[in-house]
Amino acid sequence: MKSSALICREQQRFSLQEFDIPRLAPADILVRCLWSGVSVGTEFAVIRQKLDYGPFPVCTGYQAVGIVEDIGVNVTRFNVGDKVYYRRSYLPMVVEGQTVTICSGAHSSYALMPEDAEVELLPEGVDDDTASMFVMPSVGYNAVDMAGIQMGDVVAFHAVGLIGLGALAAARLRGAVTIAIDLNPRRLDMAREFGATHLIDARGLSPEELIERVEAIQPGGADAVFEGSGIPSSLDLAFPLARLHGKFVFLGNYGKTPISFNFLVPHARQLTAFFPCNDGLAPCREAVLRNIATGAIPWEKTITHRVRAEEAPALYAKINSNELPDLLGVVIRWN
Repeated sequence: MKSSALICREQQRFSLQEFDIPRLAPADILVRCLWSGVSVGTEFAVIRQKLDYGPFPVCTGYQAVGIVEDIGVNVTRFNVGDKVYYRRSYLPMVVEGQTVTICSGAHSSYALMPEDAEVELLPEGVDDDTASMFVMPSVGYNAVDMAGIQMGDVVAFHAVGLIGLGALAAARLRGAVTIAIDLNPRRLDMAREFGATHLIDARGLSPEELIERVEAIQPGGADAVFEGSGIPSSLDLAFPLARLHGKFVFLGNYGKTPISFNFLVPHARQLTAFFPCNDGLAPCREAVLRNIATGAIPWEKTITHRVRAEEAPALYAKINSNELPDLLGVVIRWN
């Protein structure tokens, strides 16, 4: 039995490759993937070597939904036929004699994992394709929880990509006043649909004008600022948006290279900084999926591209070449 997977080589060439599926260990489960979700930020940071997760070739992807197709003799948590969502696969892969680095490896038609890995039953009421994008809103949910956002807080989101939108949705559910800031009108429209209280189109605004726009909403600045672009130079644009004794959340992933910023601005404001990592694990994932199921988080609206597995290499090449400016959420169909 074989599995196909999306592979990236060092020259940033993408292809589907086939691999043998090994015999299951006693505690393993084999999942037939239905949909996997693309993380344009983290995956392409790996592909472009902004992040180093190991040598090429690589198999990326860290969020997917599938059906349990086989179980080891000692498995007790799952049964054949269960629908699950999962963070990673441990399926071994070799391409032309080279061992593939499994960067979570969810972009594969089958996933192999121990039953105690990051895999859970999918709550009812969530579409499979939407559920395969569960990590980004969970990252945002975790960040909002870590920063202790409360009802009535004025919270500015500097860049509202998928993780920024997830954080905005979580803050809104806690009763915060939310400010979405972005250069992309499509993202701002999406933030409006997610219930943003205020929208600021930052195109053409000077840093001073951006501060004025935020302070027109709350004099002195926002109670908390979430910087979600992952671009180091954006930090100096976002720090001045926070009020004295406010909070600042490093929501983006700024890569493996050391970064610098103007120390005196957050220093003078005496900001409390938060560095959320990962997606809050099972509690955040389940909370997000149940909110999606009830319609409280309309995450299906974020999906702009749905492709079949055989179309994925060409899509990844276009994303890597910045040919899809309106792209937001992407899912791959494997079944």
